[in-house]
Amino acid sequence: VKIKDEALIAAAVLSNRYITARFLPDKAVDLIDEAAAKLKMEIDSLPGEIDDVQRRIMQLEIEREALKKEKDPSSRERLSEIEKSIADLKEESDTLKAQWSREKEHISQMRKIKAEIDQLRSDAEIAQRKGDLSTASELLYGRLPDLNKKLDELGRELAEIQKGKQMLKEEVDAEDIAAVVSKWTGVPVSRLLEGEVEKLIQMEDNLHLRVVGQDDAITAVSNALRRSRAGLSDPNRPIGSFLFLGPTGVGKTELARALAEFMFDDEHAMIRIDMSEYMEKHTVARLIGAPPGYVGYEEGGQLSEAVRRRPYAVILFDEIEKAHPDVFNVLLQVLDDGRLTDGHGRTVDFK
Repeated sequence: VKIKDEALIAAAVLSNRYITARFLPDKAVDLIDEAAAKLKMEIDSLPGEIDDVQRRIMQLEIEREALKKEKDPSSRERLSEIEKSIADLKEESDTLKAQWSREKEHISQMRKIKAEIDQLRSDAEIAQRKGDLSTASELLYGRLPDLNKKLDELGRELAEIQKGKQMLKEEVDAEDIAAVVSKWTGVPVSRLLEGEVEKLIQMEDNLHLRVVGQDDAITAVSNALRRSRAGLSDPNRPIGSFLFLGPTGVGKTELARALAEFMFDDEHAMIRIDMSEYMEKHTVARLIGAPPGYVGYEEGGQLSEAVRRRPYAVILFDEIEKAHPDVFNVLLQVLDDGRLTDGHGRTVDFK
């Protein structure tokens, strides 16, 4: 498995941006390691695309067997549709399997030739050290060029096979790194790879698809995110802190959901805390965790633990006017300094 330069750059950039609980270079190396291992497993096992088609065929065959017992016209019509779908899927599966086997065969041959080339170079070095120049000459200028020529031919054939559709990869690229980051953090791959400029230019339009009106609020949120991406905001504070006021139904919570969907492709991908549960003074400890010696110390805080596990997130404090005033004292250091110390003494980063 080869690792492209773009994969190394993506590992450093994406790990620094999205994985805040660990340090470079360890987190970047682990990203590359996992992406390379995943690629190696895909080469040696059945591709997911073929597996998905086979699963669909199996499901349709089960449904077909059940419908064979039915006699009504609608079941017969559905049965004929299933028969056609199974035939189409089997044809698709055979095509994919044929391409996969051809690609795998070429990659396997290329692996063997590369191993032979490495062995020949090693043998040539040993022969040179022993002074056996005739053997070294035969290896370096006789057999080695032939193997390199075969390798180039196989590489061209593989590129021709993969021209329309590529099923197997031998190189780790930025997309593979982004997939691992997505798995670790929950940030969708498409959002990681999509150009920042295109994303941010279209931000207001995307938010307006779900929130009607509220131009000032949407503009303020969009500008905050753009300032952060441009490096103009305070690096020691959260990207933005907003207090949305208004009667029920004007879009306060909906804007938070729309923002989560814009950033993560899922409106539920946000940390939502119902502040009506924090009306008493003693409930403040639930946000950051109980102090040592108190019940619930092992569990950690609802806010601090959620952010520690998922540092790149939208946090919604719903109905915050119902919370006890002491809650605002806890949030002050979050909004002012971008950090919070939980009940275990760990610093949680809100930047």
